[in-house]
Parts: sequence; structure tokens; C-alpha cells
Amino acid sequence: MKRWLPHPVLTPLLALLWLLLNNTAAPGHVVLGLGLGWAIPWFTLAFWPDAVRFHSPTAILRFAGFLVVDIVLSNLTVARLVLAGPRALKPALVQVPLDLTDEFAISLLSNVISLTPGTVSAQLSPDHKVLTLHALVGDDPETLVRTIKRQFEAPIKEIFGC
Repeated sequence: MKRWLPHPVLTPLLALLWLLLNNTAAPGHVVLGLGLGWAIPWFTLAFWPDAVRFHSPTAILRFAGFLVVDIVLSNLTVARLVLAGPRALKPALVQVPLDLTDEFAISLLSNVISLTPGTVSAQLSPDHKVLTLHALVGDDPETLVRTIKRQFEAPIKEIFGC
């Protein structure tokens, strides 16, 4: 079974993502989404050394809901900053020490940070212990680090049982 369906959790998630991106549940898109959801993990199997294991499915739902709300609020904040003009921006590079050790979890954290407007993951240290971020407003780096660790890293640790 693993040979034909290498990532059974990822397949429906990719199919759902396809349907959300296309904003339709038409039968053709459902079939295409399921096809892509199967093909992408199958063709990229060599890049996945270990199967992804979730330790708390309910934490995934909570985190996804929180992330959607945070993205919307961050969009509004960035829009306000842009409309306020360049003087409102205080860009900075901030280093976040990581407690995560799993490469997939670190990758997810980095991507989630980049999805949230106003912050972008810039670099991961060679030892995978520090993630450097670029923030539009970095006048208080300690608060930003605490926020990233509390709002993003802690739920990801819970999801993956790190």
C-alpha cells in the first residue's frame, strides 16, 4: 500500500488545497485534485526520508484556524503600515533560537512565518538552531521572538510531538 499511496495524509490535504485554490468542488477539479494529491507525493518520494507523523490532529485544526486569523490580521496591519508611509516601517533582521529539531517541522515553521505578512524567513543557520527573520517592524526583537515561539513554534511542537 505504501508503494501506491506513500503519504496517505498528504494526498487528501493536497486535494483539498487544490479545491480551495480553485474555489470549486466541480467533479473534474475533485478528480484532478486527488490525482495531484497522489502524484506529487509519489514523484517526490525520494525527497521524503521519513514519513510525516502527526501526534495531535486536533492541534492541527486549532493551528490552521489560528493561522488563517493571524494572516488576515497581519494583512490589515501591513496595509496600515504601508498607508502610514515609510516612517512607520522599522525593518530589522531578527534571530529566533529554535527548539525544533525535526527538519520538516523547521521547514513548516519557516513557511508559516513567511506566509504571515510582515515577516519573512531569511536564513537557517547551518546547525538548524537559529532562524533569521526579516520583519517590517523590528523595533522590539525580544517581543517578536517570544511571539514567534509562542504562536508558531509551540503549536508545531505539539503537532509533531517534538
